[in-house]
Amino acid sequence: MIATRKFVYVHLHKSGGTFVNECLMRFFPEARMLGYHLPSRAIPAELTDLPVLGFVRSPWSYYASWYAFQSRMAQPNVLFRVASENRSLDFRGTLRNLLDLGSGSGKLDALIGLLPNAYANQGLNLPGFALAPIRDSGMGFYSYLHDYMYGDAMHRATIGRVENLRADLLDFLQGIDGAMAPALRDFIEQAAPRNASKRDSIDDYYDEELVALVAERDQSLIQKYGYRFDG
Repeated sequence: MIATRKFVYVHLHKSGGTFVNECLMRFFPEARMLGYHLPSRAIPAELTDLPVLGFVRSPWSYYASWYAFQSRMAQPNVLFRVASENRSLDFRGTLRNLLDLGSGSGKLDALIGLLPNAYANQGLNLPGFALAPIRDSGMGFYSYLHDYMYGDAMHRATIGRVENLRADLLDFLQGIDGAMAPALRDFIEQAAPRNASKRDSIDDYYDEELVALVAERDQSLIQKYGYRFDG
């Protein structure tokens, strides 16, 4: 989470945040890092009148990117370890476990017990108490994460799409500041992507059954932002 004089940026996991973080910290001298992957409910009281900026992506893309990133790590996070049963499952098995967290999964209690009890400002930064309300919600993990991160600020939030990140970021900043410094515009339009996960074609991850399961569990997010599977 980054605060500037005119808005607050809330960083949803694996949704363009590394690029946006660097942009804001480089070109907004007053920008302050308030914490890592903190939800909108953690915005300080004196800043709650400011607009909020965030980004979202297709859930099918999110899950593939998350798996590709975590599976290549020497020490993946606890969410991946539980969902993949300590790397014993492939993408399909891992994603089914992840999608079942909100649908009566027996893994939820084990995961909550392994998550920290407080914010740590590193890694996933999702305490057990923050994930607990997913129980019996029927929601996919990414949809739950979206609502958890942005829910308290949706009435004043502008949520861009990662698939159109540069244009959406330019539009938001232009609306906030009016005139835009050429160096800032050049960075947004031309800088290389940051922290992009190396992964196969999305078709290589999904079969029809798994496409349909994501569509069911992440229905609220898919409908809100007009996503469809583009494999």
